[in-house]
Amino acid sequence: MPSLTDSPKGTTAPAALPTADEVVAHTLLNCLLREVSGPEHQTVVADGRLLLRLPRRGVLLRVALRRTSLLGAHRFTGPVSEQRDGGWSALDWRRLAEYTHDELSLRTGGFNEEFLEQIASSHGAVSASLAAPPTRGISPDPLSPLPAYLSSEHSLLFGHRFHPTPKARTGDPRAWAAYAPEAGGTFPLRHLAVRAHLIGEEYTHPEAVAPLDRQRPGLPDGHRLLPVHPWQYETLRGHPALRAALDRGDVLDLGTGGPPFAATASVRTLYDGETFLKFSLNVRITNCLRKNSSYELSGAVALTRALAPALADLAHRFPGSAVLREPAYRTLALPGADGRPDRTLFEGFGVIVREGLPRRLAPGTTPLLAAAVADEYPTGAAHVSRLLHDMVDPHTALDWWSAYLDLLLPPVLAAYFDHGLVLEPHLQNVLICVDGDGMPAQVLFRDLEGTKLVPEHHADTLGALPPEVAGPMTYDAQRGWDRVVYCLLVNHVAELLAALADLHPHAEAALWARVRGTLRAYADRYGCPPRLAALLAGVPLPAKSNLLTRWERKADREAGYVRLPSPLAQDVLRDVPGSTR
Repeated sequence: MPSLTDSPKGTTAPAALPTADEVVAHTLLNCLLREVSGPEHQTVVADGRLLLRLPRRGVLLRVALRRTSLLGAHRFTGPVSEQRDGGWSALDWRRLAEYTHDELSLRTGGFNEEFLEQIASSHGAVSASLAAPPTRGISPDPLSPLPAYLSSEHSLLFGHRFHPTPKARTGDPRAWAAYAPEAGGTFPLRHLAVRAHLIGEEYTHPEAVAPLDRQRPGLPDGHRLLPVHPWQYETLRGHPALRAALDRGDVLDLGTGGPPFAATASVRTLYDGETFLKFSLNVRITNCLRKNSSYELSGAVALTRALAPALADLAHRFPGSAVLREPAYRTLALPGADGRPDRTLFEGFGVIVREGLPRRLAPGTTPLLAAAVADEYPTGAAHVSRLLHDMVDPHTALDWWSAYLDLLLPPVLAAYFDHGLVLEPHLQNVLICVDGDGMPAQVLFRDLEGTKLVPEHHADTLGALPPEVAGPMTYDAQRGWDRVVYCLLVNHVAELLAALADLHPHAEAALWARVRGTLRAYADRYGCPPRLAALLAGVPLPAKSNLLTRWERKADREAGYVRLPSPLAQDVLRDVPGSTR
């Protein structure tokens, strides 16, 4: 890993990709800084280094900095060291993981026997990605957005830099090589022909299931097509009820076929250029087993139906944004011993239909995954350093930033304040659609799994749904606001801002000033509710506690938040020319 890159542009961006050892060590330090040592005032920046103490374990750590951050999300470089015998000794990622494990055990009084294994799994996945032949490229043809888009989905080698195990995963390594987005491959789906009375499905309109039916025409009479992720089929093919249905002829295994699909960054959501299909995978990725629970299947369709008026209003007011709907699901409803659909098969074969890009994409634009644009390292051609290759002037980069903020922030705020709708616009849920010059022209929001309703705004809608569907679909107003601010400002805006600040390190405060200016302009035009007023006043920002959530093995919905000093505070921006106060 290089030290600061001292180029004529004044960039602090890294000159090369880090090793897997450095990625894992730096990610653990990020988590400790944000959730443990930082809140307990056990850190200091001095002489170009971060010093971080684990107070219960009695360890003092040190790492060099490429750049400091107003949010405290500093950029690290090189190895981590620990103080020992009056000097500093290099510390490998395994020892740092053990120290983290010990500190959390002493702090919580609990124990997590999976923790070190999951960190090792994440390290192994990063190592495999770095060792693989590069497959990530971007089409130079502005009229061919699909290769550029898929390249961005496949470029996330390191994952979330504030998650302790961002690339942890279970499953056969050979399957990962075939189906992981980092591998960049495409593959056909497995197709089952199922007697119609054994199909479970819901849809907002009959045409919504057409993307499933078109995969393989010409089925036997009385049968419906059920596309299946080939990896999931291998996982579930031995289930007794499925075997019996295959023997009876109630289910026909048609093998693989149809158009090829490519994995997106979520692994289980696939795309063929027309439609996204979100499959279940009985594979654990980061925290969770990635299957579509029955309430999530029904919830996707219910939300698509319920949100139609709100989304129409947002599209009218903010034509530079759109939400990809999820209008249908289909699954296998073989009865179990109690006569009801076998849950393992119902959830395991559930597939959600999500609108494809042609349905919402602005003409002449290329969609790029926001996480790829904002990555700490330029792992793909969608990275902001490559989008801005001709914009060496920081003022031009600031104009790019303002254009993006104007597209991103207003619809998310209006969704919450005007419609009681909690969008989840983190970096993997947003596509940045750029024009031929690389300028932002549109944003697309995706994945209704994280979209929630504030009950006060949607009592009738929620009351009409089964409690097991309605419950997971809601956040109370405060929890919903924390989620919005975390996903929008801490996870998304702050990380893309950091990537721009790597290119123009002296512009970081000005970049935050543009954020505040966009928020202020929204407040001036649409009103300034108390929560927005507090945000503008610089109250601390909520950051999801991924480390502690993983340690305590909580569901993501139960994750807590730590509070970060806000770069939006007026005293931070007081001396910045052009700041809005």
